[in-house]
Amino acid sequence: MGQPNSGAKMEKFSHINEWVFDLDNTLYPRETDLFSQIDWRMTDFVEELTKLPREDARKLQKQLYRDHGTTLNGLMVEHDVDPHAYLAYVHDIDYSPVKPNPALGSLIAQLPGRKHIFTNGDVPHAEKTLAALGIEPFFDSMFDIVAADFEPKPSQGAYQRFLADHLVTPARASMFEDMPRNLEVPKKLGMTTVLISPGEASTHQPEAWETTDNTKTHIDFVTDNLDQFLQELLQQLLGTSAAK
Repeated sequence: MGQPNSGAKMEKFSHINEWVFDLDNTLYPRETDLFSQIDWRMTDFVEELTKLPREDARKLQKQLYRDHGTTLNGLMVEHDVDPHAYLAYVHDIDYSPVKPNPALGSLIAQLPGRKHIFTNGDVPHAEKTLAALGIEPFFDSMFDIVAADFEPKPSQGAYQRFLADHLVTPARASMFEDMPRNLEVPKKLGMTTVLISPGEASTHQPEAWETTDNTKTHIDFVTDNLDQFLQELLQQLLGTSAAK
C-alpha cells in the first residue's frame, strides 16, 4: 500500500535532513490498540466532569475531538479544564500491549539528519511508549502538546511553533502521521508528507471521518508498514548496504 518502489519517488527525500514523526498509531501499528485505552480514559474524564450518562459523554468527547483537534483542547475551550490534570489522567494506562521494535529505532537512527517526535500527547507518554518499543532515546526533540501551549495539530499555530522552536526548515523536513488532516498544514508549509494507514485487511480501521481525505494532494506517500517504508527509503538514500 503506497510502498516506495522507485528511485524517482525516493528523490523526494534526497534533500531531507529533518524527520518528524507523530507518536500514537504511527511508531506502533494501530492494531496495538494502545490509544483505545487513552480514548476510553478520555470518555471517563468527560463523564466525571459533566455527569452525563456514559453514552452521552462518549458522544460529547468525540464531538470535542472533531471540533477542536483534541478532546483536551475542546475541554479547555468549553469547560476550562486543567490540562495537566487531564493529561495525567488519560495517560494512566497499561503500556504492555506495545510490542518491542528496536529494529524500527535502528532504521530511524540511520536517517540522515535530525529526528523529532511531534505529538498531541505529552512527553511522559512519549517516553513510556518509546521505552515499551525498545527504541533508544536518540530523538533530537520531543515536541508535545505542552510545548505547543496546548494548541493541537492540525492547527497551523502548533506546526509553526514546532518549526520555530527547533529551527526546522519545512522544505527540508518530512512528516510521518496517521491522521490525514494532520498532514495538510505540513504540506502547505513545504514538507514532504507520509501517511501511515492500516491495510484494508486490518481489523483496526480509523473512523470514517478520519479518512475522508486520504487521497488528497497534501499526502505524498501512503504506507501500511513504516518499517518497510524506511528500510526501502534508506536503501535508496544510503545504498543497498543500509538498513541490514
